[in-house]
Parts: sequence; C-alpha cells; structure tokens
Amino acid sequence: MSLEQQLVIEENFSKAFNQESLRESLNPEDFEIYSNALKILEFSKGDVVFDDGESPKGVYFIEKGTAKLSKSGVYGKDQILRFCKENDLIGYRSLLSGENFQAKAEAMTPMKVQFLPSDVFLKLLKLDPKLSYAMLQKIAYELGESANTVTFLAQKTVRERLAEILVLLEQKLGTDPEGFIKISLTREEIANLIGTATESAIRLISEFKQDDLISVEGRNIKILNRERLIKLGHVVI
Repeated sequence: MSLEQQLVIEENFSKAFNQESLRESLNPEDFEIYSNALKILEFSKGDVVFDDGESPKGVYFIEKGTAKLSKSGVYGKDQILRFCKENDLIGYRSLLSGENFQAKAEAMTPMKVQFLPSDVFLKLLKLDPKLSYAMLQKIAYELGESANTVTFLAQKTVRERLAEILVLLEQKLGTDPEGFIKISLTREEIANLIGTATESAIRLISEFKQDDLISVEGRNIKILNRERLIKLGHVVI
C-alpha cells in the first residue's frame, strides 16, 4: 500500500474516533456514556501498557508518544511485531476476537493515551457507521501489513530487510528537527526487527554508514540517501 493510501486510512480513523465526530453521531445519552467512560492515562518510557496473555479491558488510543508491540517466543526472546504512534489504536484486535492479548505493548517514549472500556467501545461500533467503516479499513490495512511481513522475512536478504525497515520506520514515525528517525533502537532491537543476529545487525549498520546511506549517533539513525535505500530494499512506496 502506498504512503498516500496509508495516510488516508489513518486520517479517516482519527476523524471518526474523536469527541467532535462522536458528539455528532451519537444521541446525547450515548455521548455522555462515552464521555464519562473515557480516561486519560500516562505512561513513562518502559512501562507496560498491557501484557501478553492479559484479558482485554478496553482499547488504547495514543494521543502522544510511541509504543512497541512484541511477543515472547519459544525460547523467551521477544519478537517486535510493530511500532505504534500518535493517532494509533491498540488493543482492539484481541477485544474484537474475544481472546486474551497476544502481544505486549510497551512505551518506547513517555505516552499519553485515551482508554475506553470494552463495553463502551463495542457499543460505539454498533451505533456509529462512520467509526465501524474506519475500523474495517484499519483492520484490512493491518492484515495487509502482516502479509507483507511474512514476505519480508522469507524472501529478502538481511541487507535488503535493513534497508526496508529503515525506510518504513522513517515513513511510519517521522523524523525529529535534525532529521533522525523518531525512535531510539538498540542494535538488538534492530536485529530483532530484521530477523538476524545482533552481530550481523551491527556489521550492516556500519556498512550502511560507510556507504553514506545513513548517519548514526548512538541509538539514533538518520537516512542520508533514501532513494538508494528504497532501491536496495525493493521498497514499494
């Protein structure tokens, strides 16, 4: 999916899932139920928003900050599934499928989120067609992303995977005023994302730096030559 299509889906959801839109869509009684149930929660970096295996109590709409979703493997090693940023909704998949959380959500930065209890969220989906349609679009998009991840891990070399993940992280999370991708990742986390050993990730990052593809300051990475990375990773934008 193109970046333009992705942004349209994200914009449609954020337009549907906000107080002004819901005030227009709901009758006064239902809007009051929603408004009274909505809670603002804050998390520090490293805090667990919800844990793998927990029973869902509601959904979390990220107002500020970044979270990572990860799942522990057979040998206890965490596998990063994806990153979530401002205007992303997390926790809904397990709620809609009636199962416990299948991943852990952890704050990568200080976070501010809107928490909406399960019963109220499900009621909103029944009452508001615009929100229901926006959710269908969001779910369809994320299913496509999951399919792309399978291809990404199965068919691309580690070098191609690193190039692609850097481009996609910049696209998903944006950059700070100095041009660095808005997330600080350890070399182990980068290795986890591209499915390789930490030593291999360190070597590849060094090679990308020597080739003037990226600039590195500690855990922060800036893309210097986006076009070459797109070609190297065979990324469809």
